[in-house]
Amino acid sequence: MVLRIKNMVCNRCISAVEELFKDIGFKNFNISLGQVEIEEEDLTDEAKSQLSRRLINLGFELIDDKNSKIIESIKNLVVSKIHYEELTEENFKWSEIISKAIHYDYKYLSRLFSSVEGITIEQYIIHQKIEKVKEMIVYDELTLSEIAWKLGYSSVAHVSNQFKKVTGMSPREFK
Repeated sequence: MVLRIKNMVCNRCISAVEELFKDIGFKNFNISLGQVEIEEEDLTDEAKSQLSRRLINLGFELIDDKNSKIIESIKNLVVSKIHYEELTEENFKWSEIISKAIHYDYKYLSRLFSSVEGITIEQYIIHQKIEKVKEMIVYDELTLSEIAWKLGYSSVAHVSNQFKKVTGMSPREFK
């Protein structure tokens, strides 16, 4: 059985959820961003309720409805790609990657995401990329040109313009 968990976006989140599952008594489970796969085929209402309460105390949420699961899957995919992989492939197309991974038509996913989140998938991607740019600027290990390349931007000007639109300041001012 796969349990979808909202707000699980980093390795620390995975560690926190892993500790919780061990504490509750789950023995065999696999955790990745946004989900935990357990051996049990079904949880009792009481077990699900306890798990839900404990997740909420950690800032997470158990997702039950289909649309929320789809949206959280999109978010986890975007976060995973941006924060843990390089986006330097030629012809990198978010629409193809998302629809292939989630197994739905991209137009449907885009409409669903926008209607629930209030922003487009593209805007969500831009915000995540800018968060990654901020992180990389703070670490001060790469030039803006290298950061732009790693995140799949066409130029330093492109990343600078998006950064300014989102944050209200240039990367240099942020630094």
